[in-house]
Amino acid sequence: MTTHSILWRGFYLPGHEACQLLQLDSHWHLTGSAVFSYQQQPCRLDYRIVCNPGWHTLSGKVVGWLGQSKVDIEITVDHDRNWQINGAARPEASGCIDLDLNFSPSTNLLPIRRLDLAIGQAAEIRAAWLRFPTFELEPLPQIYRRLDEAGYHYESGGGQFVADLQVNAVGFVISYPGIWQAEATT
Repeated sequence: MTTHSILWRGFYLPGHEACQLLQLDSHWHLTGSAVFSYQQQPCRLDYRIVCNPGWHTLSGKVVGWLGQSKVDIEITVDHDRNWQINGAARPEASGCIDLDLNFSPSTNLLPIRRLDLAIGQAAEIRAAWLRFPTFELEPLPQIYRRLDEAGYHYESGGGQFVADLQVNAVGFVISYPGIWQAEATT
């Protein structure tokens, strides 16, 4: 059993998030808890994402609250890459491989591990993006370009968002300028 963990401080959404990556029975499990403030409302979101050995998302779950509103989301994807939220089909996300949680830096790890880019290589993907705070699932075009051993240039939404990410050897983002910063890792 392989386990790695990280603690981030959030700046855009002020708060903290703790996440653990666990390999169990050949599947990868990404679990975490984010506790932060959104529009002066307390928010706690616990999540679990399961991926196959090739880093293809199999399922996800997000539970918790935002202010007075309860959050309980079950995400599934079948072998043909058809996505559902709480049993309702999301055909707009069909074909996406990775689940991307808008409120968390944890899910950048999924395409970073899956793509395994060499330095100088780039790849364009479409992620199934769980938008915060609406919790709608929509496709999000993304580009990852590996700059060096620990650096990636990241773009999403056709260049609407651009950042240079620093990652650790596991693939966790340790620096997401102005948004998240790692405070501890194992």
